[in-house]
Amino acid sequence: MVLVVTLKGIRMNKKRYLELIENRRHAHEIIERLIGKCASKGEPINILEAGCGRQWPFGLEGLNYILTGVDSDKDALEIRKNTLSDLHKTIEGDLCSVNLGTDRYDVIYCSFVLEHIKNADLVMKNFLKWTKSNGIIIIKVPDPYSAQGFITRITPHWFHVFYYRFILRRKNAGKPGYGPYPTYYHSIISRSGMYDFCNDRSNNIKLDAVYGDGYIRPGQGARKMMIHIIKRVINIMSIGLLSDKHTNLLYILRKK
Repeated sequence: MVLVVTLKGIRMNKKRYLELIENRRHAHEIIERLIGKCASKGEPINILEAGCGRQWPFGLEGLNYILTGVDSDKDALEIRKNTLSDLHKTIEGDLCSVNLGTDRYDVIYCSFVLEHIKNADLVMKNFLKWTKSNGIIIIKVPDPYSAQGFITRITPHWFHVFYYRFILRRKNAGKPGYGPYPTYYHSIISRSGMYDFCNDRSNNIKLDAVYGDGYIRPGQGARKMMIHIIKRVINIMSIGLLSDKHTNLLYILRKK
């Protein structure tokens, strides 16, 4: 049954064309341009970073904005606050249950968080609640049906920590405040799941664009080559259904 569902999901995603972004700078420019368009009438742009990463990666020079970070991991939030101080406000809370009001944010940015939440569909509902009309929701997630995403879904969490610490050489991997975190891959983060969510008229949301990263090549030297070969083998064994050309997805959604 699991295999049947997996193959169905792969085929549904495969039917839809996916534009690949060729470099990180281009990806940042897309997001920076979207945020810039939210500026109006001199009011500050209210941005929610839902799940705090290591830093705010976008250049918003010249824009008047308020950046709020929310995260349930107290250690990660403290690291962010104490090392960069780039957040105007911080909130410790679970994205499934924290109360952030209604129609409050012009932009919600959520990067590599939803795959770690069992009830990611509930979080998406909260995003809709928290976003202003015509506001944008920017989501980055691993593609469950890429070669690397498939490996992540079928391997245990201890293997993910091993991979990050000894293959990618991230010495803090698995320590408090640092990833990788356990993964659940709710169906809503897949392309077919996100299309279904946005096509539900009751959600009042439009999917403006979907991109794949065509530039992520993890590792260095021989490790980088080994990872590339493994992904290529999986792509061939899946008859091309599991992509080795991209790993992650970038969704751009707009609240109506």
